[in-house]
Amino acid sequence: MESSDSVYGSGEVRADKVLTNSDITKLGYRTVLLQAGFNYERMQASGWLQTQLPCLEKIYKDDREGLSAAMTDNLEFINTSPHIVGFLNGLLIAMEEAHEDRSAIKGIKVALFPPIAGVGDAIFWFTLLPILAGICSSMAIEGNPVGPLLFFAVYLGLFLIRPLWARLGYNLGTKAVEMLRETSGRISKAATVLGCTVIGGLIASYVSISLVVDIPVSDTASVNLQADFLDKVFPNILSFGYVFLMYWLLKKKQVNPVVLILVTFGLAILCSFFGIL
Repeated sequence: MESSDSVYGSGEVRADKVLTNSDITKLGYRTVLLQAGFNYERMQASGWLQTQLPCLEKIYKDDREGLSAAMTDNLEFINTSPHIVGFLNGLLIAMEEAHEDRSAIKGIKVALFPPIAGVGDAIFWFTLLPILAGICSSMAIEGNPVGPLLFFAVYLGLFLIRPLWARLGYNLGTKAVEMLRETSGRISKAATVLGCTVIGGLIASYVSISLVVDIPVSDTASVNLQADFLDKVFPNILSFGYVFLMYWLLKKKQVNPVVLILVTFGLAILCSFFGIL
């Protein structure tokens, strides 16, 4: 099919435009399906295709060959941020609608899903949600019902703005590629630094390992191993050490996180039962 002469992001109305504002809004909400068919071979590919499919069917109509090629390309490996994936959905649907070359569409997808993953994960998983979870957890621990309600409200807000990402990608079109390449590195680095700082604060506040073992030094006196020895040498050294042990097992040994969670529960119960912690 011939390529369109339209200019994305210029405000011009394309002659080949078949998608409506309602279609792009629905596309944005369908991005919640991104991880619906997650697998370790193609990661989010099946969910990605399910998100794109209604728009592709409307674009290609009776062109079964074109639809088949688009579906095949959209089943290739992808792993990106679920929160802002709508930007990439909208961008590629705009290119599909203009019947751009298939290799160009595939190239944009492969080039952009990693930086979108980096920016989205750094902002949402490593910054916004940990901060929010820490605040809301503290409120919930104190019996304040606003804590869980606030957490739910923010998650609902993240869902409701999904169409905005799709519209942004769709309206900017290919013009967005260069912009994203120029800014994604700086945004991702800044958000990652902030996120690591927040995670470090959360670890210090919420990870607590304290020994209750007393070592007798005379008939009338004893030394608490935690308060009288470890805390004076290196306060919170056990918490610090356990966190980095978990990190080492996850990063270097590729241990399943579920296994580490179960081991942590088991150790906590056993050490508590025997009066160690």
